[in-house]
Amino acid sequence: MMKAKTENKSRQWARGVMAAIMLAGTINLQAQGYVSQVWNPDNGDGTYTNPVINADYSDPDVCVGASGVDYYLTASSFQCTPGLPILHSKDLVNWKILGYALKSLYDGDGDMEKHFSKPRHGEGVWAPSIRYHNGEYYIYWGDPDFGVFMVKAKDPAGEWSEPVCVIKGKGLIDTTPLWDDDGRCYLVNGWANSRSRFASVLTVRELNAEGTKAISDPVIVFDGNGTENHTCEGPKFYKRDGWYWIMCPAGGVPTGFQLAMRSRSPYGPYESKVVLAQGSTPVNGPHQGAWIHTKYGEDWFIHFQDKGAYGRVCHLQPVTWKDNWPVMGKMPANGYCGEPVLTYKKPKAMPDVKNENPAESDEFNSTRLGLQWQWNANFNEKFGMPTTWGAYRLYCYKAGSDDNLSPADDNADTRIWMVPNLLLQKTPADNFTVTTKIRMTAKDQNQYGGIIMMGLDYSALVVRRVGDSFQLQRITCEKADKGGQETVDVLDTLKPTAADAIPYHPAIHEDIYMRMVVADGKVDFLYSLDGNDYKSAGRQFMMREGKWIGAKIGLVAVQPSGKEDRGWIEADWLRIHRQ
Repeated sequence: MMKAKTENKSRQWARGVMAAIMLAGTINLQAQGYVSQVWNPDNGDGTYTNPVINADYSDPDVCVGASGVDYYLTASSFQCTPGLPILHSKDLVNWKILGYALKSLYDGDGDMEKHFSKPRHGEGVWAPSIRYHNGEYYIYWGDPDFGVFMVKAKDPAGEWSEPVCVIKGKGLIDTTPLWDDDGRCYLVNGWANSRSRFASVLTVRELNAEGTKAISDPVIVFDGNGTENHTCEGPKFYKRDGWYWIMCPAGGVPTGFQLAMRSRSPYGPYESKVVLAQGSTPVNGPHQGAWIHTKYGEDWFIHFQDKGAYGRVCHLQPVTWKDNWPVMGKMPANGYCGEPVLTYKKPKAMPDVKNENPAESDEFNSTRLGLQWQWNANFNEKFGMPTTWGAYRLYCYKAGSDDNLSPADDNADTRIWMVPNLLLQKTPADNFTVTTKIRMTAKDQNQYGGIIMMGLDYSALVVRRVGDSFQLQRITCEKADKGGQETVDVLDTLKPTAADAIPYHPAIHEDIYMRMVVADGKVDFLYSLDGNDYKSAGRQFMMREGKWIGAKIGLVAVQPSGKEDRGWIEADWLRIHRQ
């Protein structure tokens, strides 16, 4: 059995020393860079293998930093917070998470902040763009329900400004600014059919020079309706050698292709060509992304591939210019439409580039939550906190309520689907294993916690207090977005591994190891009481994507609403490794 993490006061000094040692180790590990055990695109011989980020960084955009040798990537984050992830690379192959540009949705606006205090699956931040202009970094995005927003910072790794609403309205998505040579600023965007009841058009309008408000009405510059270019969206705006360029995908996310459009005016008219398509490769629907021109004179394109339950992963393609058209990927024998490369030589870069990948495993030894983690809605401090003894405490959310002391509404949705304090991260590969060591502390009945594979279908392995024991359960829901209800399978009854002896709000505790083995979209759950002997925990589960995002892995802690003291889980560590 595991040793309880609660210690008496006589050992606090030793505990503090140990925490300092662990924190120093964490800082040292961060300095060295995190290298994944399950997906590493750098082949170590001057080549890379796609995807360069095998995780759900949907609608990626990249800009070249002030130094000319640093690259910064952001992506859609929808309702998840913190939002607008910022990733950094020096060679477009090795990436690490720097932080986030949005702490919550939306800082400083009470109505919108309250709106996103509960899970709003598929809402929020859609298809951002990141740009460096006049000594500052800018990110623009469209929220399909509220309008176009912008944040900026002098240092992408530092603090970003509060969001500015540039254009209010519904349906505006996929926004990119372009500051012209004369200082004027233009914005291109797409339109969400679900909010506007029209789509497949791109519009351009002028903003003020500061990029903070529109000063002209929109002009339709491209119409894909009724053609093979239907579902044109995700436009990115550039200027090169006197030509205005809009790069955008069309034809649908899983099956589409990449368009390049050029004009001598930001308002068009634009001529277009298909410059990247799946062809004979397994890389379906090469979709929207970022054109990058490096200081070494090379051109590259980062785009996403929709991999279903795994989300939208990032590929890197070389760009070759032919007759002033950017051919992406493998050059064709004829024409201008390339095919995605699977393995290719790395971009030219400085010699100090190190092998590193976005963080996955977490020992929870730091006083700050790892950058790989996001919440299912706006963060509230009652969700959870790091501890000084090297564990992360996730408090049970009072399901079906606003998480205060009031009882739940009789018609409230108490499913995990509507729990905001899910602590989740992206899946990092097609095949991997997640193992965590947790302690469930239950102060009252029906408090439960464990691990989860979250999506439109989801399944969790939890321990739930029933009487003075714990039940090992699988909670599964299919078609959660359509109102599907949870089923609960009781797998075992477990005696508590510890119980409080004091009379004041005593708790019982369960120490347990939990595991998910993921292979080609299928998940097997297992558990162990000693960390060595693992037993199957119910039937195999088929992963399914979330609303516009890939399935996510993480931790869950829930209890009925009311005035009872919260229970919690403490995760000692969570490790992602090979099977």
